[in-house]
Amino acid sequence: QVQLVESGGGLVQAGGSMRLSCAASGRTFSRYAMGWFRQAPGKEREFVATITGGGGSTFYADSVKGRFTISRDNGKNTLSLQMNSLKLEDTAVYYCAASRILAVQGATYEYWGQGTQVTVSS
Repeated sequence: QVQLVESGGGLVQAGGSMRLSCAASGRTFSRYAMGWFRQAPGKEREFVATITGGGGSTFYADSVKGRFTISRDNGKNTLSLQMNSLKLEDTAVYYCAASRILAVQGATYEYWGQGTQVTVSS
């Protein structure tokens, strides 16, 4: 069982930066690939980024590549998402999730956080 709690969301101006964190419980954090997903109002949930259990490999959605960076600290059981050059279309609820394999499909992920709101204003 893995429990995930996101933090760090809020309001930011377009072009600004924000860092999201996800705190994980349990002693098996490093066994899980971790991902970030987001869901904007009226839209389906979409994949943002994912990272392997050891942190050696990452993969990003084209819409955030070059602007967002996913990272993890297995010693602290934390996952992060550094978001730079934020755009209006990045506004969404952001979720962290845990999966036994590296994947972009949300259905693959077993555990989810409650989400944190990110709002980008003009």
